Amino acid sequence: MTERLPSPQLLLRVHALRDRALAADSLNALAFSMANDAYALLQYHQALVFAQQGDQPELLCVSGLAKPAEDSPYLVWLQRASRWLAQQLEGDEPQWLARSAVTPPDDISDGWAEWWPAGLWCVPVQGRAGQRLGLVLFLLDAPPAEPLTEVLGGLWKTWGYCWQSLAGVRRRRPWQQGRRKLLAALALVLLVLLIPVRQTVLAPAEIVSHEAQIISSPIDGVIRQMHVRPNQAVEQGALLFTLDETTLRNRAEVLSKGVAVADAELLAARQRAFDNPQGQGELTLLSGRAQQSRAELAAVQAQLARTQVHAPEGGIAVYSDPNDWLGKPVSTGERILLVADPAQPAMRIQLAVADAIALEPGAEVTLFLTAYPLQPLHGRVLETSYQAHPSDEGVTSYRLLASIDGDAATARLGLHGTAKLYGKRVLLGYYLLRRPLAAVRAWTGW
Repeated sequence: MTERLPSPQLLLRVHALRDRALAADSLNALAFSMANDAYALLQYHQALVFAQQGDQPELLCVSGLAKPAEDSPYLVWLQRASRWLAQQLEGDEPQWLARSAVTPPDDISDGWAEWWPAGLWCVPVQGRAGQRLGLVLFLLDAPPAEPLTEVLGGLWKTWGYCWQSLAGVRRRRPWQQGRRKLLAALALVLLVLLIPVRQTVLAPAEIVSHEAQIISSPIDGVIRQMHVRPNQAVEQGALLFTLDETTLRNRAEVLSKGVAVADAELLAARQRAFDNPQGQGELTLLSGRAQQSRAELAAVQAQLARTQVHAPEGGIAVYSDPNDWLGKPVSTGERILLVADPAQPAMRIQLAVADAIALEPGAEVTLFLTAYPLQPLHGRVLETSYQAHPSDEGVTSYRLLASIDGDAATARLGLHGTAKLYGKRVLLGYYLLRRPLAAVRAWTGW
């Protein structure tokens, strides 16, 4: 007697179900295919697809529904029933669970009688390592025929393969092994944070002269002419700028006339003194007035001489623009320009208070000029300001002066760049968390 083979139509349908499972691009798409596409073979009342999440199965799909309402009475009851069913199923093979063969709790029994038929065909979805990935429930009036269950065995394996691939489940990933890896990673991170590194900070910097003479206005007046251009080389004694002399010259002319008048009065008094002995007292008074007039004239002439300002030493004239000074009133001691020695360049660094680190004189500095980024300049901190003051950009900063060691061919006065300052060695964790910790303390006051 020959064994009866399955019909070709049945095999084609099973093959089509396997193709649809393999074509699914997500776990939800696979669950939808599992719940709806097998109806032509099993003729079930309803199919439910659950994902195994520990002891609590998670409902993925209900046949005939695109998205089940989670607050419906049926799904609320189904959450309790799924937990009870998971405890009843043992093994990896599909099982027929008849209502008459089990004794569920009262709340489960009442819902079964209202919503489910006489039996359930429970199909576990297994991974390649034998772990349970999910569960498919087919609500039937009677168990399926044995030949059909044999043909569907390959379909269950295909579902498990596709489920594991789409869910990204690894073959062997015990919880203890994952915990050990996590602890090892944390230990490695802690060891890395304990590595000592050099503390550094970046700050804007400018090339200035270590020896620069401040040229200020010697008297109150108005600047008439600037005789040097910005960044022009000047020699010792060169004329830098002149102040307007109109007021002083007029005053000098008036005083010179006053001196002549005082001399004439003194001469007349001396002539009268020969005939009148009482004129001796007048002679002394007029002599004092003449000396006072000469002293006032000499003072004005001295101020006239100071209207022309000369360079005390050779160097480069450093200031912004001549048009900013022409016709501008200045007071005594007001800074006009600098005469800097280009042979002694230095770095002037503006270190913001928020970026400040512990720096001592002698700390290393590397300057990367904007004009020469591939030719850094090296030096050491010479002095640091005690107090922070707003910079030209309005940022409260400390002023640092650093030397330039070695070849300083590219260190032209006025060039700007970024300076990298090197502090003491600290732990990498402190280096990375210094700014966040400072911000937290500023906000919390701790």
